[in-house]
Amino acid sequence: MEKLTLLYLKEVVCRHGVPISIISDRDSKFTSRFWWSLQEALGMRLDMSTAYHPETDGQSKRTIQTLEDMLRACVIDFEGCWDRHLPLVEFSYSNSYHASIKAAPFEALYERKCRSPVSWSEVGDSQLMG
Repeated sequence: MEKLTLLYLKEVVCRHGVPISIISDRDSKFTSRFWWSLQEALGMRLDMSTAYHPETDGQSKRTIQTLEDMLRACVIDFEGCWDRHLPLVEFSYSNSYHASIKAAPFEALYERKCRSPVSWSEVGDSQLMG
């Protein structure tokens, strides 16, 4: 449980702040007394989805399906070294349009388009200042 807590603090709280709520399935990791206590201490709400009621967490199920498809393609394309390409999968997902938020996650988070090799011709030459 300590490993999950550290990962959660590092990857979610430190990067994005404490969420207002999380919708989770009924996995034992998320139903433990410790996890509920942590959420309460952080001042957030932990909502459990209803079994066999996909509408409750349908958006997360769709996200998982999309990521599985992207990872499967990565494994097929890069075979033995697919894991080295995971940052590209993350980059690709973060910069893809999501109808639910009417933007790419990167744009929604940073309120600007991500500068990428595809858009360098639009941005023009840049200089590193410092």
